[in-house]
Amino acid sequence: MENTKILLAEDDPNLGMLLSKFIRAKGYQCTLAIDGEEAYKAFTKESFDFLILDVMMPKKDGFSVAKDVRGIDKEVPILFLTAKSMKDDKLKGFEIGADDYLTKPFSMDELLARVNAILKRTNKQEENHLYSINNYLFDFNTRILSFQGNEQKLTTKESELFKILCKNMGKEVDRNDMLKAVWGDDNYFNGRSMDVYITKLRKYLNQDEKVEIVNIHGSGFRLIHEIYIR
Repeated sequence: MENTKILLAEDDPNLGMLLSKFIRAKGYQCTLAIDGEEAYKAFTKESFDFLILDVMMPKKDGFSVAKDVRGIDKEVPILFLTAKSMKDDKLKGFEIGADDYLTKPFSMDELLARVNAILKRTNKQEENHLYSINNYLFDFNTRILSFQGNEQKLTTKESELFKILCKNMGKEVDRNDMLKAVWGDDNYFNGRSMDVYITKLRKYLNQDEKVEIVNIHGSGFRLIHEIYIR
């Protein structure tokens, strides 16, 4: 439990402080973001095991944050907090990929119970941020990619891009989602930079012919680790 990292996005400073203190007191690590932009930026820079997002936030609402998160991570659990109880809002949240929905006011014990239930169901409590890709082992925390005892230290950008591909192993990741996650902007120049980093990652992976980063019709990338028919 003490290794479980929760990202809490809540624009009410009093409620945010109260919830973050309660979550930490229960043995979790908790990062508090005061708006949607800050929350998404934090998510792209660190690894989190659970997201608690207020729906109504300045700069970027909770639905927009969740949609961007789902573009690069289909698995991390998301729970929405909202003052609204409208059926359409709940449906929108679940359509985006929410795991649960809690309407204000709520008890902190109920929030924690829901978090624990989702973590238990999704087995996210023991995520160690190590990724095994055939004979490669990638440690996101140290940014080291190793192959049969040989180690390659990745740059920050290489590491962030490779983590996204590893977390979506075998799945297509949209090019623009990757750009927004790592650079914060999907403009042309950032796109050219990303292509350079992808080329470098491919060179690091050329020691195992079963591991490959493939282009998907110019729209995105997929990391595969076996012979793939396409």
